[in-house]
Amino acid sequence: MVNKQTQGQNGPGAGLKRDLSTAQLTMIAMGCAIGTGLFLGSGLAISLAGPAVLISYAVGAFIVLLLMGCLAEMTVAHPLTGSFGFIAEKYISPMAGFLVRYSYWIANVLAVGVEVSAIAIYMNYWFPDVPGIVWILLFGAVLIYVNATSVNTFATFEYWFSMIKISAIVIFILLGAYVLFGSSAGSEMGPETLVNDGGFIPFGWWGVWVAIFISLFSFLGTELIAVTAGEAKDPDVAVPKALRATVFRLSTFYVVTLAIMLMIVPWKSAGVDKSPFVKVMEILNIPGASGIMNFIVLTAALSAMNSQLYSSTRMMYSLSQAKFAPAIFGKVSRRGVPFSALAVSAVGIILAAAVSALFPGTSYAFMMGISMFGAIFTWLMVFISHLYFRKAWEKSGGRKLPVKMMGFPYLTILGAVLLVALMLSTWVTDFKILLQFGVPWLIFLSIAYFFINKRKAANPAQAVGHVTKSIK
Repeated sequence: MVNKQTQGQNGPGAGLKRDLSTAQLTMIAMGCAIGTGLFLGSGLAISLAGPAVLISYAVGAFIVLLLMGCLAEMTVAHPLTGSFGFIAEKYISPMAGFLVRYSYWIANVLAVGVEVSAIAIYMNYWFPDVPGIVWILLFGAVLIYVNATSVNTFATFEYWFSMIKISAIVIFILLGAYVLFGSSAGSEMGPETLVNDGGFIPFGWWGVWVAIFISLFSFLGTELIAVTAGEAKDPDVAVPKALRATVFRLSTFYVVTLAIMLMIVPWKSAGVDKSPFVKVMEILNIPGASGIMNFIVLTAALSAMNSQLYSSTRMMYSLSQAKFAPAIFGKVSRRGVPFSALAVSAVGIILAAAVSALFPGTSYAFMMGISMFGAIFTWLMVFISHLYFRKAWEKSGGRKLPVKMMGFPYLTILGAVLLVALMLSTWVTDFKILLQFGVPWLIFLSIAYFFINKRKAANPAQAVGHVTKSIK
């Protein structure tokens, strides 16, 4: 059984505190996932798939459900900070663990930039004459401070951020349902809007397929529960419970919320100039409601940014623990925060500020494209790691796992195939930046790994110790 305070002085969780409850784990993951992917990115997805975006989000939810099944099983066996990086290292190869950790780190660093780019768009609603870079730097500084205090401070902020978002979504669903079915809705509103203007699938199945890519960005963050496992109070129970609750709640929220939105806002009006949810309130003409909704989507972006900053910090910490990053990134403050890892992980804020200043009109889509490679690659490696993990676990005769992935190995393979197909498809879409960034990134990491490994061979004292531990 994992020690409740740490995982050992030299293990991948050394120095971190086990303070997170099941409720906090769930809220952290939902807080990370319910961000601009739903409140702003959904407008971009709608413009690609039309009303059939509902299918795109349902397929995206299915892929994530398969991912969570694999993660739950492996994380219960190894409840460590940055668990899927450790698992890839242990069951595939050290190089796989290296690639996964750094790719997930860069994904979250860049995702922080996506969220903070959206914050600039939201603040433009109230302050159209203030440059976006001002808001990027201001809110970036505030959230760096929150993450630099303690994991409990972070979790408390994230819990209430998430509570605001979830409450707002529930109220939005109830209000939208009342407007559509419980009052005298206008003739231009209702289920028929899902088939107007070109039908339910106006851009064909290709549009639906491409929009799945954006839906996956909306779900980015659900895997954060596995990253926080090293700071969970009772990971055997908390992790699988939080994973299941997160996926089912997110799937319901996304599909139902988007369906109601599409029955109120004509899908051709969707875009990324402002949140489609704000447009709903403008159409309903409820006094002050659009401003309140803009505040809520602002909170959503802050929450997701907060979680992603936490996640990238812990992954850099994990890299340092595995001797794949400088030792300074593995040091923690007296409050249990890896401050140096936090500082280097904040580079996404600086990048977002630069992109916003240079390309103010396209910064959001650009940042989303480059951030998604690391995320999808990490998810792909989770599926591959699961195939290796299950085989090794059964062969070793390890303890019976309280959580097991359904339909193994077929559903694990299906998840991997879908992700590979989506990644390759981006080459012929506006998101080709994913591969243009991702392929050189993997080549760079592979070269870096070669030199790091060569240095370790010359100095055996630098070898990674924790990956040689036997399965318990």
